[in-house]
Amino acid sequence: MDTLALVSAQRAHFQTGATLPLSARREALRTLEQAIRLHERDISAALAADLNKSPAESYMCEIGMTLSELHYVQRHLNRWARDRRFPTPLSQFHAKSFTVCDPYGVVLIMSPWNYPFLLTMEPLIGAIAAGNCCIVKPSAYSPATSAVMQEILSQCFSPEYVAVVEGGRAENQALLEQKFDYIFFTGSVAVGKEVMSKAAAHLTPVTLELGGKSPCIVDRSAKLDLAAKRLVFGKLLNCGQTCVAPDYVLIDKRVKDTFIASLKKWMAAMYGSDPLDNQGYVRMINRKHFDRVMGLIDSGKVVYGGQGNPETLKIQPTILDNVSPEDPVMQEEIFGPVLPILTYETIQDAQNFINGRPHPLALYLFSENKAVQEQFLRQVPFGGGCINDTIIHLATSRLPFGGVGDSGMGSYHGKKSFETFSHRKSIVKKSTWLDLPIRYAPYSKKQERLLHFFLK
Repeated sequence: MDTLALVSAQRAHFQTGATLPLSARREALRTLEQAIRLHERDISAALAADLNKSPAESYMCEIGMTLSELHYVQRHLNRWARDRRFPTPLSQFHAKSFTVCDPYGVVLIMSPWNYPFLLTMEPLIGAIAAGNCCIVKPSAYSPATSAVMQEILSQCFSPEYVAVVEGGRAENQALLEQKFDYIFFTGSVAVGKEVMSKAAAHLTPVTLELGGKSPCIVDRSAKLDLAAKRLVFGKLLNCGQTCVAPDYVLIDKRVKDTFIASLKKWMAAMYGSDPLDNQGYVRMINRKHFDRVMGLIDSGKVVYGGQGNPETLKIQPTILDNVSPEDPVMQEEIFGPVLPILTYETIQDAQNFINGRPHPLALYLFSENKAVQEQFLRQVPFGGGCINDTIIHLATSRLPFGGVGDSGMGSYHGKKSFETFSHRKSIVKKSTWLDLPIRYAPYSKKQERLLHFFLK
């Protein structure tokens, strides 16, 4: 595909102003919603082919959340797009001060393979709502879902408005050589750095949704059995292939054994005595990823699970006990169903441990102690998270979602998606019936006194 020609065609289309009217944006979003509903079974089948996701998990985590985002954005778009009035200082009398929302123009969305439908469509919804043209580049690791999205979006939109570019690294590189007005990337830290480097050549603004090792802290005041249940849900959703999955547990050593027993109970209750035989259990995306995750499992520290099937690419839910910070499993984001357990003596030790490492995308705290809750909210940097639950903070259009530091920059969801893909221009509209002479040279002592009066 000629990426330069595609970008040029989209830029020419944007210049016609066809994407600017709110009526056109709402119609585009309605068209997209209708197409998703029409192709719901195709999307579910594609997610099953790529990741072995069950229909229930596909709808809960991808299709349903996308439709929910579409509804929310359509309901609120008119209000978000309005001009905003601001007070005008007396020194600028008589004038009106306001801001106007502009789309950036032609934007690039690069999405990952772990939630290939959701993490493509959610930023696309924001880009369309803001009035942009858009090129979508899904991951080559989820080809079935990419093909379905290509079919859906080509039915909904002309390529000069919204286009899908399939392929791998060569296509990624070709796109990143082009000048876009905004780039939205979801993926690994390593590729995120490359995207930012390429964007810098054109001074293109970026949103980077990355990842990292998201901790889960459990103190002795927590309701341990409920904490284990909710942790297992968040950890094993998509078989751990979630950017905000709880990566490791930091637990008060006095309650560790009780907590591990609850973890084992809930893993078996949700996925059976051997999830390798569970038809609805998600698999690793490919053999490379399977081998990498299996390589992080220290057989001497396994207290639950630990086995994998290279033919089906499934890995058992696995608990590792007596893990040290130096172990291989603590050196990288796991992105799989392996849960290391580390202990702490005091809650301050847990805080220091987390603050001594790169800022995580998410943090989860299980505690009934309000002072501990406040301590972690106010003194530990992280992208977002939950108190007494996992994962669910990203499942709402009313909260922005994003990272901080090593886990990313910028955020999206709902209103924040619209703002991410918009530039808000500041305008002062000055009246012409009055022109105060105070600002014009030559400056007298009287003008100087007036300047001191107005500007203080």
